[in-house]
Amino acid sequence: MTIQSPPASEAIDPPRQAEDIRRQIHQLVERHYELTHALKAFSAGHSSVPISGRVFDATDVKHAVDAALEFWLTAGHFNDEFQAKLAQRVGAPYALTVNSGSSANLVAFSALTSPLLRERRLQPGSEIITAATGFPTTVNPSILWGMTPVFIDIDIPSYNVTPELVEAAITPQTRVIMAAHTLGNPFDAARIAEVARRHNLFFIEDCCDALGATLNGRHVGTFGDIGTLSFYPAHHITMGEGGAAFTSHPGLRRAMETFRDWGRDCYCNPGKDDTCNRRFGWQLSDLPHGYDHKYTYGHLGFNLKITDMQAAIGLAQLAHLEDFIAARRRNFDSLKHYLRELEDFFILPDAAPNSEPSWFGFLLTVRESAPFSRDEIVRYLNFRKIGTRLLFGGNLTRQPYMQNRHYRVHGKLTNSDRVMNQTFWIGVYPGLGAAEIDYVTNTIGDFCRAPGRHQSRE
Repeated sequence: MTIQSPPASEAIDPPRQAEDIRRQIHQLVERHYELTHALKAFSAGHSSVPISGRVFDATDVKHAVDAALEFWLTAGHFNDEFQAKLAQRVGAPYALTVNSGSSANLVAFSALTSPLLRERRLQPGSEIITAATGFPTTVNPSILWGMTPVFIDIDIPSYNVTPELVEAAITPQTRVIMAAHTLGNPFDAARIAEVARRHNLFFIEDCCDALGATLNGRHVGTFGDIGTLSFYPAHHITMGEGGAAFTSHPGLRRAMETFRDWGRDCYCNPGKDDTCNRRFGWQLSDLPHGYDHKYTYGHLGFNLKITDMQAAIGLAQLAHLEDFIAARRRNFDSLKHYLRELEDFFILPDAAPNSEPSWFGFLLTVRESAPFSRDEIVRYLNFRKIGTRLLFGGNLTRQPYMQNRHYRVHGKLTNSDRVMNQTFWIGVYPGLGAAEIDYVTNTIGDFCRAPGRHQSRE
């Protein structure tokens, strides 16, 4: 297909001509998508079964192309629309996009140090209760701000923190509870929120792996003060790189926005000036009267925004979200159904009571009585082209970067060590269908029934 020149009579109407060209570009995008991204039939033993991946159609590409044609580049109207629709989807008044889920955690935690919180703002040395098992960037922001992580164990088979362990770890120095909904399975955020209220603590829910998960009919992340999300390609929706933080508190929303946007006081959108009508009329701190508000900084901050092209892709992905979640649940249910007969070898994951998980993966813990180790089956599955992952950092206190850092452990980390040594997970993402799930379950079954004859090859 070639781009058609408009009739001479239309040449004097640039907007109409541009729109005609855009429609032709969309047609070419659709054709290009069909030629380059068409799904290939699965071939057991030859095709790979990835742990995760991008799932998209021509609509997603066309959204990206529309944003590229506008060439606004930084956050603009696509981002405004994406933030509004995302906030509506998770049931929060405010959602702010950032450039990764890790940045979402950083922005969320940093907001708690804001001078806007006055006497409630966090100070160095404050304690934060968190899970020993998880992803490092749930914990790292507290370390950067000079806080003390307090690590607690998790429950198996939910792989989450429990309200009882959280409350038992509280001391007079505790100021924050921050934990993740592991692989899309909600922890009891309602009860932990009540613990936080009784002890006057902040509560941040890391929902990076749990977009669409609910507890008691409410989206996870809305029980605490702030929820966070990731839009990396492995996650429920993707914009390549990206994330978001959401909240119902206007003050926390303002603090997060300021930290995300260089730490500046000015709240004008990109390309806008003088929203407050006092750009040159402020007297703040020791600055001279009238110092340009666009260059007044009340917080430590960075530039952690996304581009409008990313937001455009996020908008298109958000339209697929319900189908994505349904596919993840369907794949999870199929795996659990077929793997029940192998419970002598594995502990299978369980959903929390009164929850609707939005599964990120299917966790398996090899029992101590099994005639094989976690490493043996993981190597075998990878040899058979089935992707696997460990539960992120395992017991984070044993990670190299935690050596010689200041932290506290409450109780024993028995299950965290168990996860580190015996747990792995396999994919449930929407790119997997019944053929892939059958291959995975048959392969695991074959290995379990005759592990000595199915060793992996180095």
